[in-house]
Amino acid sequence: MLDFAIFAVTFVIILVGAVLYLYPSSRRASGIPGLYPTDEKDGNLQDIINKGSLHEFLVNLHQEFGPVASFWFGRRPVVSLGSVSQLRQHINPNHTTDSFETMLKSLLGYPPGMGGGPNESVVRKKLYEGAINISLKNNFPVMLKVTEELVGKWKSFPEAQHIPLCAHLLGLALKTVTQLGLGERFKDDAEIISFRKNHDAIWSEIGKGYMDGSLEKSSSRKTHYEKALSEMESMLLSVVKERRDQRKQTAFVDALLQSSLTERQVMEDCMVFTLAGCVITANLCIWALHFLSTSKEVQEKLHQELQDVLGSDPVSLDKIPQLRYCQQVLNETVRTAKLTPIAARLQEVEGKVDQHVIPKETLVIYALGVVLQDADTWSAPYRFDPDRFEEDLARKSFCLLGFSGNQTCPELRFAYTVATVLLSTLVRQLKLHQLKNQVADVRSELVSTPKDETWITVNHRKS
Repeated sequence: MLDFAIFAVTFVIILVGAVLYLYPSSRRASGIPGLYPTDEKDGNLQDIINKGSLHEFLVNLHQEFGPVASFWFGRRPVVSLGSVSQLRQHINPNHTTDSFETMLKSLLGYPPGMGGGPNESVVRKKLYEGAINISLKNNFPVMLKVTEELVGKWKSFPEAQHIPLCAHLLGLALKTVTQLGLGERFKDDAEIISFRKNHDAIWSEIGKGYMDGSLEKSSSRKTHYEKALSEMESMLLSVVKERRDQRKQTAFVDALLQSSLTERQVMEDCMVFTLAGCVITANLCIWALHFLSTSKEVQEKLHQELQDVLGSDPVSLDKIPQLRYCQQVLNETVRTAKLTPIAARLQEVEGKVDQHVIPKETLVIYALGVVLQDADTWSAPYRFDPDRFEEDLARKSFCLLGFSGNQTCPELRFAYTVATVLLSTLVRQLKLHQLKNQVADVRSELVSTPKDETWITVNHRKS
C-alpha cells in the first residue's frame, strides 16, 4: 500500500511538471491575476482579435481582473496596468525612457538606445527632443503658412459644403512633419505622395498587424510591409546623406546630424518621428475639430481667449503658452478620444506594483485608454469638458500619464504645436458645425483614429 502511495504521488508530480512544461496555458503570468493562454502557441492573440483591438481587450481584462492584470502574447507573459495609482508606481522609476517611442522602435525592430546602456538611451532621447524643438523654432513660419493655406481653402468653400476632416488634416500633418522633419525637399507634392504611400503601408501593419498577430499569418501582407519599410528607409537614408553634404541646420534631421549618431541611427530616429508624428498630429487635429464642432460654448470660449491674447495678429511660438484654454481643449481632446491608448515598456529589472512582483524582462503594457476614461480619476469620463483641466488634480494625473509636462511624448508635443496653430487660425475666422446624425466612432490602435471619414461644415465669423 505504501509503495502504491509513493508511486501515485511521484506520478502526479511528474504529470504536473510535464503539463507546466508543455502547456504554458496552465500558468498565469508571474502569478498576477489574469487570463490563461487560450492557445499554446498564440497565447491570448485570438482573444484580442475577437475584441476588435488591443484596447478593447484591455478594457475587458481590467474590468474582470482589476488594475493589475496579466495575459499572454504568444508564449510571452504580459502585465497590464490600468489605473493612475499603479502607473505611478511603475513610471516613476522608469522616467528616463519614453514608453511610446520604446514600443514603436521595438515594433520596427530598432534598438531603443545607442547601444551603450541606459545613459546612452537618455542622451539619445535628449537629442531627439532637442531636434524637435529646434525644427519648431526654425520652421514656425512654414507651419503657419501651411495652416493658413488650408484655412483659406475652407473659407473659399460654400457654407453648406461638407468638409472631410481626415483627408484634409492628414494632408496638413504630412506637409508639416515632412518639411520640418526632413527639409524643403518635401515642398514637392510628388515627394509627399511617395512618402505617404509607404507611410500608410507601414503604419497600418504596426497599428494592427503586429498587435493581433495577423501580419505573420499573411505572406503577401508581410511582403508588402517589408517592401514599404525598405523603401522608406532608403528614402530617409538618402535625405540624411543629402542634408549632411549640404550642412544645413534648420530641420529635425539636421539637428541629429550635429551629434555623434551614425547615419543609420539618424535614419531610425527620422523614421520614428515621421511615422508617429504624422499620425498623432493628424488625429489630434481631427478629434479637436470634431469635438469643437459639437460644442458652441467651447468654441466661443476659445474664440474669446484667442481674441484677448492674439487680437488680429497671427499666433507666434512665444504666445502659445499664454493660450491656456486652448491647451485645455487639446488635453481634453487627447483624453476623450484616447489618442494614444497603449504604451509599453520592457521590465529591465525586477519591479513591484502593489503586492505584485513583475519579473525582469516582462513586457509591461500601460493601458492608457483604460485610465483616460476611468470614473475614479475623471468625473463624467465620457463627456468632452475642457474645464476639467482647471483642476490641479486633473492636470497632475494627465502629466503622470505622459500627455503633458516634462514627460510628454515628443511627437505629441509637436502635434500640440501644430494643433494650436490650426485652432488659432481657424477659430478666429470660421465657426464649425457638426453634421446631423453623424457619430464619430473610434478605432483604437496605437493611435486612435475615426473608423470612418468625419465631416463638418463651416461658416464665416462676422467681423
